[in-house]
Amino acid sequence: MTDSHQAPTRPTRRWQGRVRNGFAAPVAPPRVGGAWRTGDPVGSRRFARIGDVALERGGTIGDVTVAYETWGTLNAAGDNVVLIEHALTGDSHVDGDAGEGHPSPGWWPGLIGPGRPIDTDSWFVVAANVLGGCQGTTGPSSIAPDGREWGGRFPYVTIRDQVAVEARLLEHVGVTRLAAVVGGSMGGMRAIEWAVSHPDQVDRSIVLASTGYATADQIAWCQPQLLAIRQDPDFAGGDYYRTGRSPEAGLGLARRIAHITYRTESELGERFGRDAQLGEDPLRPGDRGRFAVESYLDHHAGKLAQRFDANSYVVLTEAMNSHDVGRDRGGVAVALSRVKAACTIASVDTDRLYPPRLSDELHDQLPTSVRAHITSSYGHDGFLIEDDQVGAIIRAALASDRGVGEVTPS
Repeated sequence: MTDSHQAPTRPTRRWQGRVRNGFAAPVAPPRVGGAWRTGDPVGSRRFARIGDVALERGGTIGDVTVAYETWGTLNAAGDNVVLIEHALTGDSHVDGDAGEGHPSPGWWPGLIGPGRPIDTDSWFVVAANVLGGCQGTTGPSSIAPDGREWGGRFPYVTIRDQVAVEARLLEHVGVTRLAAVVGGSMGGMRAIEWAVSHPDQVDRSIVLASTGYATADQIAWCQPQLLAIRQDPDFAGGDYYRTGRSPEAGLGLARRIAHITYRTESELGERFGRDAQLGEDPLRPGDRGRFAVESYLDHHAGKLAQRFDANSYVVLTEAMNSHDVGRDRGGVAVALSRVKAACTIASVDTDRLYPPRLSDELHDQLPTSVRAHITSSYGHDGFLIEDDQVGAIIRAALASDRGVGEVTPS
């Protein structure tokens, strides 16, 4: 295994190009999609090659690379570690500015650093881009052993596969034990899976706006998102990287659907109402304009297309659908009974995608658990937006004896 600040090199590949002076000049395929690719600026990323990874559903992904970032200092025992788990379209860039290598600023700003809720004077913080992602870790846009992008050939991966890859990374970095694993939404799925699959290695699990299993409602919301991408003609069965086109229309539709579930009816109503977008008229015959809320959804769709890959959206959405800590373990209650970590389970009161009842279920079935609550008008996205409340929950969990204690966020 190797570790480097430098991106892994691509396998040698042959390009067809124009003949110049009797020789074929190599011509790289046109760049499409929002994935980070080898040769792009590295930014704050580090890379670890962790070898071949056997998958839960069978098969192997060869020579997996993991992109990750760290903050703070690992102690001699290797056990002062907080692992941060990103959600669906997040990555390893939890904290930091946008800039070369990072098209967006950190997605959870203000939580990591000296004196902050995850205090780097005490904790060594690790965040990795997940298996199947598109920001440096092996995923569909990565080059496969045959020198071509994985594309539509990338295998189905589960939340358990992603946790297994993270465990290999942490071993490589020198981590012996997790003081805490923290995540929301899809990251919360991995946070609870860590506590179930590695009960002797995790002291605390802090799960925000998540669940022990994907519900029928969550899977149902995912289906039109997956179809929107797959039915985009530019998707090309997932093999679009060398076509000069990418399924941005389908990815944009998927993002619009998802974003509505992340927010609330009341917030959208109070924020936009029936207002027209500035300078547009939605009641105009013919080439009508947009309502302000439509423009808002268009904005988020366009932003995602600039920084994310449609194939990764598909792979990670299906990984979320796979989530069930009880699969092949005797059911959810039996699986959770093996957890030794002190858990903090937090929900957002207005979350319509991961409703509080799912957090209640987790809390009730865990051997040691604190129930925390986030009050927000923003719905599911409250775990990303309500910085003060989330910070108080995390700070209290880390300050207590293996996470046990009352959590009373302001």
